[in-house]
Amino acid sequence: MDLRQLAPNYFVSPQIAPADMPVLAQAGFTSVICNRPDAEVTPDLQAAAMRAAAEAAGLRFEVLELVHQTLTPENAVLHRELVQNGGEKVLAYCRSGTRSSVIWAMGQIGPRSVEDVMAATRAAGYNLDSYLPLFQQVALNPV
Repeated sequence: MDLRQLAPNYFVSPQIAPADMPVLAQAGFTSVICNRPDAEVTPDLQAAAMRAAAEAAGLRFEVLELVHQTLTPENAVLHRELVQNGGEKVLAYCRSGTRSSVIWAMGQIGPRSVEDVMAATRAAGYNLDSYLPLFQQVALNPV
């Protein structure tokens, strides 16, 4: 697993496996958010299999499928609520971790500046410069 911390309680990762769930629980994670659509993965990595493994490990499991077109302010609000309700340590994953970083950043703009969220994602190894116009637009009407 390649866990990257964006905030004190929020981490992102590329695709994880069902076998990772007990390891995450042992590391203190309380919730996992799947941002990857089932159409992108084989059945063993689809949400149902991941949910079963997460719940067996005592983790909360949520699904908010994201593709480029669904990186919207409305989904940023939903994602922020999932993180806020996810407990002390939340992991979100997608193919590379980028979508999970983008949707988090969108939900943080307002209370935090665009520069601040860009710095947080950059420090975690995600260069979201191509999303700067979107983030600036969100800053005009924070979610």
